[in-house]
Amino acid sequence: MIDEIVERLKQAKQPRSEFVNLMESFNDPYLVLIACILSLRTNDKTTYPATLRMLELGRTPDDFAKCDVKKLEKAIYPVGFYANKAKQIVELSKELVEKYNSKVPASIEEMTKFNGVGRKTANLVMSQGFREPAICVDVHVHRIFNRLGYIKTKNPEETEFALRKKLPQKHWIDINTLLVTHGQNVCKPINPKCDICPIKDYCKKII
Repeated sequence: MIDEIVERLKQAKQPRSEFVNLMESFNDPYLVLIACILSLRTNDKTTYPATLRMLELGRTPDDFAKCDVKKLEKAIYPVGFYANKAKQIVELSKELVEKYNSKVPASIEEMTKFNGVGRKTANLVMSQGFREPAICVDVHVHRIFNRLGYIKTKNPEETEFALRKKLPQKHWIDINTLLVTHGQNVCKPINPKCDICPIKDYCKKII
């Protein structure tokens, strides 16, 4: 079942947001990390230009460790909680420089020690930044897998651990991008477009 679902989503080639494409273009765990911080509780249309403006100020932990917080605030506005995020990025960058030789640790457990970095962000850095098998669960992944009936969980954290047990590891890296794109285009929270859904044959919501 899951192999067919993944294949249909790949073949559907639904339009991806500019921010998703940008994240996929990064080959640097640090850039994935700070862009993901910006994206929290903010839609992709707002996050994308804010990320580009942020990258004009720097691209390394050393750059942002020295960055003026107010200048960063101005660059990333109007992402949600922009003042808190600017302070978080500067402090996190200083910590990376001082304690980690300016390198993001390749460990979910180590990354979640940083202030404001949860499992969702850490998993995305592992999968998109390090290209290591990890399952990033956001609202789209949680919603769609539960709608399909593939799992039955109450929140994204439960979903991550349920998928770690059930989802074949070969799909871990790609699944977030596939389901985020599907969730933004078709399987929306309200009024999902079930009539054009490429995986409706497998969906318990419809069946």
